[in-house]
Amino acid sequence: MTIEELKLLIQETVAETIQSLLIDPDEGKKLKPEVKQQLLDSLQRTQAEEGGVPAKEIRVLA
Repeated sequence: MTIEELKLLIQETVAETIQSLLIDPDEGKKLKPEVKQQLLDSLQRTQAEEGGVPAKEIRVLA
């Protein structure tokens, strides 16, 4: 293997690795309606400065 071939192999490997890290593992998945509603409610309360839903509650419903 030449130095140029090794460089090309390394470049390809790095590009593949970076691309695999940028893929969203949750793409195409759907939230349960009750989780989505809780998140929307939490966002609304947060925007109104009332606080959000505790993480434990979100985790249980997800």
